[in-house]
Amino acid sequence: MWWRSVIWTGVIFGTFAWLIPNILWLFSWIIGKIFSCRVPYSPFGWTAFGILLIIWGCLIYGHYFGRFSIDVKEIEYASADVPKAFKGYKVIHISDFHVDSFEDTEDLQKFVDKVNQQNADIILFTGDMITGKMSGILQHESTLKSLKAKEGVYSVLGNHDFFIYDRHLQSDKERCAEADKLTAYEQEKLGWNVLRNDSHIITRGTDSIAIAGVDNINGGQGFRTIQKGDLSKAMEGLNSIFTILMTHDPSHWKGEVLPKSHAQITLSGHTHAAQVRVFGWSLAHLTFNECDGRYDQDNRMLYVNAGVGCTAPFRISCPSEITVITLRSR
Repeated sequence: MWWRSVIWTGVIFGTFAWLIPNILWLFSWIIGKIFSCRVPYSPFGWTAFGILLIIWGCLIYGHYFGRFSIDVKEIEYASADVPKAFKGYKVIHISDFHVDSFEDTEDLQKFVDKVNQQNADIILFTGDMITGKMSGILQHESTLKSLKAKEGVYSVLGNHDFFIYDRHLQSDKERCAEADKLTAYEQEKLGWNVLRNDSHIITRGTDSIAIAGVDNINGGQGFRTIQKGDLSKAMEGLNSIFTILMTHDPSHWKGEVLPKSHAQITLSGHTHAAQVRVFGWSLAHLTFNECDGRYDQDNRMLYVNAGVGCTAPFRISCPSEITVITLRSR
């Protein structure tokens, strides 16, 4: 139940925040005893209480309001590599639905409606449809099915999509079987195109671009997850084609994509930007080098989307994100 998650999150964060001033007071008290100085507790106690109220207030706001706010970010990618026929091509990048974090389908529908309002040429979803179990997706089927773009919706599987957090599954074989079921569900029920170490070529006249996608690959940053991706297989036969690569974990970009492929644009999610930004700075920077927004290197771009849903029951200054990427040909 969500209310239990909120309570436990508040207790954990609140206790940590409360302890800091009290630990400082304890050290001050010990030093005061040594030098025969009295150190009053009240400034430390009131500071602890104030921090506790701020933490709880932020969590309450993040749960009831922050996790339902939506941010549409518009960027351009300009390069001589972009085929002329795809000048102005509009790509919607979304990630990390975690559909079981939406108790009310109407809240998810508002996000989907916002995506559809962008009138995109293509929608690219970079993984983590579910959090723990397949059952969470069923109540949202009609909403997810209503996602529309001229070229359709393409997706990949993230770490959660391999059911590695479902305690009822005891082996990789069972988890991969569930991932296969999720793949079939997205393709047959939602009408999406799931790229599992595969690619699809889109043609306009004599020009083409490729959409490639890999199963989850961890590039060595953050926490270790499942390794099922095969970049060389996904990029097979695409050497001369402008390519947009979907890979769930952004650490894969520097770990393998840059040195071992030509993909001009890489799209990722996974980090959720930690679901908390402090004056615009994402806490995910504590564990990831590339974790929030746009990164450029040698005229190649990585974009990390902050995601839609939640794994912890709040978003603080970190709304659900719709990224609109417009291709420009120099």
